[in-house]
Amino acid sequence: MTTNTNDTRTILVTSATGKTGRRVAELLAARGATVRAGSRSGATRFDWEDVTSWAPALKGADSAYVNYYPDLAAPGAADAMRTFGELAVANGVRRLTLLSGRGEPDAVRAEEALRASGAELTVVRAAFFAQNFTEGPMAEGVAAGTIAFPAGGTAEPFIDAADLAEVIVETLTRDGHAGLVHEVTGPRLVTFAEVAAEVSRLSGRQVAYVPMSEGEYASLLQEFGLPAPDAQWLSALFAMLLDGHNASVTDGVKRVLGREPRDFTAFAAEAWGRSAVAEA
Repeated sequence: MTTNTNDTRTILVTSATGKTGRRVAELLAARGATVRAGSRSGATRFDWEDVTSWAPALKGADSAYVNYYPDLAAPGAADAMRTFGELAVANGVRRLTLLSGRGEPDAVRAEEALRASGAELTVVRAAFFAQNFTEGPMAEGVAAGTIAFPAGGTAEPFIDAADLAEVIVETLTRDGHAGLVHEVTGPRLVTFAEVAAEVSRLSGRQVAYVPMSEGEYASLLQEFGLPAPDAQWLSALFAMLLDGHNASVTDGVKRVLGREPRDFTAFAAEAWGRSAVAEA
């Protein structure tokens, strides 16, 4: 991977407080770029639910990292991408990198809507994040000793969010990626049961994987306060993503960064091994 420590671009990072957004922002800043960290309450206000916040955040930027919330496969995402792309081009933003989901037909429609804007678009389709087990709602279950998910015995090539962020930064700061789709995964397939076993081994406390049906998982999400339509949509999305069609690895990280992606075991050792040492 080549490194530029004197990048003079101004880059908008949407959803800049999320798993990938904050990592992308940090890496860009380390390269010398002027980062606009877009969020609902930050200095650069950006809210995917408030279209009036988009143009002010885009104005004067050279490029943007597009991380749509709640998901690129969500209802209304394609319309949002079409509008965002038009505003980006109108405000002089030349280059866009879009985070997309691997194996999501609805996300592809949103990709196409953004591509139609005419901006230089790079799409990065990512596997399930390893950090989902340590950051966000699923982390609470892991801490309580249970990984409940509608994945059955399907294996997933979990990608480290740090690797993903590096790929995104390369596409934003290096030429040659416009028009490309990079599909990125970790180096091997891991089942959710294997994740639970790894966490148990490293942390010194028992963590169990509890496979659930799509309906059971939707009910669980509602118990945690998610409205029924959102819970049903999200549960259906996860069940579709983990039906086996994504159970393969790619060389996307190596093609962009020139190195192999981080293995899940290395991520797990850092995430849970240290806490085990601290608790001993």
